[in-house]
Amino acid sequence: VYDEYGRPFIILKEQQAKARVKGLEAQKSNILAAKSVSSVLRTSLGPKGMDKMLVDPDGDVTITNDGATILERMEVKHQVAKLLVELSQSQDNEIGDGTTGVVVLAGALLSQAEKLLDRGIHPVRVAEGYEAACQVALETLGKIGDTVEFTKDNTEPLVTTAETTLNSKIINVNRRKMAEIAVNAVLSVADLDRKDVNFDMIKMEGKPGGRLEDTELVQGIVLDKDMSHPQMPKTLKDVKCALLTCPFEPPKPKTKHKLDITSKEAYDKLYEHEQAYFTKMIEQVKASGATLVICQWGFDDEANHLLLQNKLPAIRWVGGVELELIALATGARIIPRFSELSADKLGTCGQVREISFGTTKEKMVVIEECKNSSAVTCVVRGGNKMIVDEAKRSLHDAMCVVRNLVKDNRVVYGGGSAEIACSMAVSKHADSVMGTDQYAIRAFADALDDIPLALAENCGLSPIEELANVKSKQLAENNPFLGVDCNQSGTNNMKEQGVFETLIGKQQQLLLATQVVKMVLKIDDVISMGQYQ
Repeated sequence: VYDEYGRPFIILKEQQAKARVKGLEAQKSNILAAKSVSSVLRTSLGPKGMDKMLVDPDGDVTITNDGATILERMEVKHQVAKLLVELSQSQDNEIGDGTTGVVVLAGALLSQAEKLLDRGIHPVRVAEGYEAACQVALETLGKIGDTVEFTKDNTEPLVTTAETTLNSKIINVNRRKMAEIAVNAVLSVADLDRKDVNFDMIKMEGKPGGRLEDTELVQGIVLDKDMSHPQMPKTLKDVKCALLTCPFEPPKPKTKHKLDITSKEAYDKLYEHEQAYFTKMIEQVKASGATLVICQWGFDDEANHLLLQNKLPAIRWVGGVELELIALATGARIIPRFSELSADKLGTCGQVREISFGTTKEKMVVIEECKNSSAVTCVVRGGNKMIVDEAKRSLHDAMCVVRNLVKDNRVVYGGGSAEIACSMAVSKHADSVMGTDQYAIRAFADALDDIPLALAENCGLSPIEELANVKSKQLAENNPFLGVDCNQSGTNNMKEQGVFETLIGKQQQLLLATQVVKMVLKIDDVISMGQYQ
């Protein structure tokens, strides 16, 4: 293309034109990138799924089989592969569980779409077929779902669901205890009338050392701190605590200053002045009636010594988030200046104690029997830092599942049974559809079968044989609760095995995976800027 003077129009510079992929080739390369990400997670699916070890540039090691964590720690460069990373993140943010399954499902949908594209079906037709099939699958999930009734006294259904989540985690040996901790933590902070759970009130503290069985739920707040002076009492009863965000030291001028001291008298006078500041601060705290000081900043040794003399136990360097939690739990007000200290701003709690671990100098302070007892802390123990971190992630997943059940108490059964039931419903629907859309709808049904196939494969079973058996049984008995028996317990009925997951989690998986696949299929031109090749 030339203008009237014979000069060429440059629409894309030569270097960019080289880095440009378009048409079917673009879709193929995008699908390949997405499939390679999902194949990484495929082996982590299910109770016998494998873990991944991720080493970051600093040499820190993370061992996990939580889909969202694996993808977050992997350095993914490809643009479409990043979409799958964000997919697992959004599943994690919204539901908290099913992050591996959603990526595996998206990968399966894309590999089925690739076969359709090879046959010459237009990508938009494939995307529309997937959308229609997804709606059928969601309706089927709603039909086969069960409602579980629970109360604060009967929490067994919640514990069973949390156990299903923990089945695939590293802590599955102690899953019963961990599930109970997760359920008790969520119910402590849940508002069952409003069906709402405030996760800010659940704090997690991890301490390497000890066994996983030593993990406990504290009805209160645990601080990873100790008393500021070793001679302060280790246990306090009926405590009135003052929460300070001002440092225990004389005020410093904001501007630069220089002080010349020429004689001993001037030094003594300055020393007395400084002492007066300290004593005044201590007197103000004492006068308010406080029996424990919790400070956001550090203190001078002088202040520490005076606090000990005045029998005022203190904890220093407490973080802002923890201070807010203590304020919520004890009913205290955070005090920014000593002059504002008064008895009505103090918080109350039944007991504060310092606990030490093993033979090390590791200590923690536990604040219990608070006025507003809804704040709880999980103290996670484990053999090393990696196990503690993974246990914290697993507990978080379990808590999310319990939270989802509190919000919506409908469940579907696991072991791939829900996917097989949806797959059969979608296949049946495809027979009633005319034109090329039916191919896409059937492809969606085949992709749904990929989840039970992956489950069977990871458990060392023959995948195709196992899937065919379960499918024929479901058809013959018209029972949507039959799935892959991963634990070899002798029954395929997931209702009897007690393997179930939340309905909203499963629906979210299907919706998110379908949306991302539609997005990937509609990309037909990739123009990379400024890539010199």
